[in-house]
Amino acid sequence: MAGELPFEKPLVELHDKIKELRRFTEEKGIDFSDEVKRLEQKAKELADQIYGNLTPWQRVQLARHPERPTTLDYIQLLFTDFMEIHGDRLFGDDQAIVGGIARLDGRPVTIIGNQKGKDTKDNIRRNFGMAHPEGYRKALRIMEQANKFGRPIICFINTSGAYPGKAAEERGQSEAIARNLRQMATFGVPIICVVIGEGGSGGALAIGVGNRVFMLENSYYSVIAPESAAAILWRDSSLGMRAAETMKITAPDLLELGVIDGIIPEPFGGAHRDVAMQADAVKKVLLEQLEQLSQLSPDELVQDRYEKFKQIGEYASL
Repeated sequence: MAGELPFEKPLVELHDKIKELRRFTEEKGIDFSDEVKRLEQKAKELADQIYGNLTPWQRVQLARHPERPTTLDYIQLLFTDFMEIHGDRLFGDDQAIVGGIARLDGRPVTIIGNQKGKDTKDNIRRNFGMAHPEGYRKALRIMEQANKFGRPIICFINTSGAYPGKAAEERGQSEAIARNLRQMATFGVPIICVVIGEGGSGGALAIGVGNRVFMLENSYYSVIAPESAAAILWRDSSLGMRAAETMKITAPDLLELGVIDGIIPEPFGGAHRDVAMQADAVKKVLLEQLEQLSQLSPDELVQDRYEKFKQIGEYASL
């Protein structure tokens, strides 16, 4: 099991024992088939126990898995004729955000997404998926073009948050995010957002104002990363596990709270175990939602989006 997580260690050790027995059988010619079958059954039961009872913190770990499919992976598997658009025409081209025009089953759509790297070098180039203001301004430029030409917008969210560095603040990080929130609320085209990994803070919400918001089964969506919340609440970032349990940031919690519209199931063990299967599950949801939202007029889409976000949370008179 490549890239195993800490809670998967007992399962990995069991699989290693099975491989060792098989290798010993081949080398020594001794039949260990009964023992192998027994261990395989035990491994299956252990896997069911682990993945059938994931804690919020374990889901956070899966959401951050280095082999988890990224926006560009989904673009390659789901869409055709993708043409990437670069730059915000103001400062530069932030590669933590990717976007462009493509076709989904022949239908023209616009795609925006956070993009993490596949290795250390790529992650540095992509700033680990944490966008600067020019990234959000690029996203807005692409979405404004989609609104002008009547193309549906599909957003893939996967970031721990907007980049909090000094240069980003100097260039107007908060203003760029706020402008995206305001403008996305007014677009007269369908907007579908999918949290494919991490959904952290305003950095995620900046491309998350959609008519429909979905989460992959083992993703998370939160106003702040668990470790950062722990550092603020208890002055100890190592208590991220406790924060994850407390904050209700997983897909089942957020569906129950009405923050999202649905959960997209993942292959057993996480999206990285079968990327093609995961892409098919995402595509099915996208096509279903586009079919429904396409029946609405531009004004109805704006109102639908307004009603969706208005009903989140509880109101109390003072």
